[in-house]
Amino acid sequence: MPTLFRWLAFAVLTTFATHSANPVAQADDGKLRIIAFGAHPDDVEFRLGGCAAKWAALGHHVKFVSVTNGDIGHWNMAGGPLAIRRTAEVHEAAKRLGIVTEVLDIHDGEIMPTLETRKVIARLIRDWQADVVLTHRPYDYHPDHRNCGLVVRDAAFMIKVPFYVPDTPPVKKNTVFLYFPDSFTKPYPFDADIAVSIDDVWDKKLNAVDALESQVYEGGALGSEETLIQRKAADPVARKEILRASWERRDGGTANRFRDVLVEWYGEEAGKAVKFAEAFEVCEYGFRPGKAELKRLFPFFGE
Repeated sequence: MPTLFRWLAFAVLTTFATHSANPVAQADDGKLRIIAFGAHPDDVEFRLGGCAAKWAALGHHVKFVSVTNGDIGHWNMAGGPLAIRRTAEVHEAAKRLGIVTEVLDIHDGEIMPTLETRKVIARLIRDWQADVVLTHRPYDYHPDHRNCGLVVRDAAFMIKVPFYVPDTPPVKKNTVFLYFPDSFTKPYPFDADIAVSIDDVWDKKLNAVDALESQVYEGGALGSEETLIQRKAADPVARKEILRASWERRDGGTANRFRDVLVEWYGEEAGKAVKFAEAFEVCEYGFRPGKAELKRLFPFFGE
């Protein structure tokens, strides 16, 4: 990539990131502060879009972070143009959810659990003064997912140490770390501690996912010309109906997979009636909340 174009691409990404950051001054307004880390610009939107919309509707502060810029995540384009495009996509998704987002300038496919990356993550958590941090489990098919989960988990203790990255204040909270679900069983399977109905905000989540055109309509890294035809990528109305059917299976599958957890949290009748859900597992590296604390952090269950 020519040097000038590389510089321009970095400048645009930096502008997006700077524009999206919330001031820490809001940290003491009595509202929850949630930050979620995904490996790529789409990971957190897929796994947390429903709960993010619910938190935002209650006035809580939610930030999504894409740890890579996604610059090889397409079958027909790459580099700076793709990174800029995917950054714009997640910012549009964030606008539709009512949250903020940031994309880090790390190449797609190149997250490493280094000291430098851990410090970047720790600073972001400390700057946000997070009550809740969410990320991937460090067991996954994708090395970026694994290493993102690992580096976030490894920051869990360090965010409270005063002289670690001392240019940012340590967190004042008993920060809870949570994992997104996956289907892997070794060394141990995902075990949901909480499952949340997103029926009331599912259309809003779908609208946010719709903004991620390069991934959901064009197939991302493993797509093709055939994908454009199958998903009717050129027809904004027809393609969204295909997307709706796909995500009915996806979020409906999550509800069915964790039906017993939904019943535990909502009761027999309401739990069995949930159509779409998101679920999370407590990471033991952070503060270990009981059910009452989880209800405070996920204030969606009524009395």
